[in-house]
Amino acid sequence: MKQSELKALKCVISDLFWKLCLACVFLLVGFTQVFGILQVSDNAMNPALKEGDLVLYYRISSTPSSHELAAVAVSGSTEIRRTVAQAGDTVDIQPDGLFINGYLQQEPGITSETLPLKDGITFPVTLQEGQIFVLADVRTDSEDSRIYGPVDSSAVKGRVITVIRRRGF
Repeated sequence: MKQSELKALKCVISDLFWKLCLACVFLLVGFTQVFGILQVSDNAMNPALKEGDLVLYYRISSTPSSHELAAVAVSGSTEIRRTVAQAGDTVDIQPDGLFINGYLQQEPGITSETLPLKDGITFPVTLQEGQIFVLADVRTDSEDSRIYGPVDSSAVKGRVITVIRRRGF
């Protein structure tokens, strides 16, 4: 191999090395500051999410809107729950179902009854500024805001942007 060819090869390898380093830095920053990945550990959000699914969430966002999925840190773990109410809303759970600001909510994707839990909070509850109310989709015995109350915006890790199915792997 000629000296000029060897020098050109070293230059190409050096460029490739620095491009790979730069890509690694972008990925590291992206997945520690901008995005988050979480593996679903239960079936509380079935059928939207199943145990074992991977969820990609966006950390840099405002408070999740109603009916959006959010990653929330409560009771020492991060879980995915559906946002049903925001600051200023009054949430009431009665035998008839979920009421937001006095209106019965029609939730076509929810197949189980929405009832208050015996060990949970007292209803109605009005959300303060910077709070959201989250519920699991399977509402028979899942842990959600019916037990731990409204979630502060500081506990919201991000809004779910995509789901990667891992079943069968």
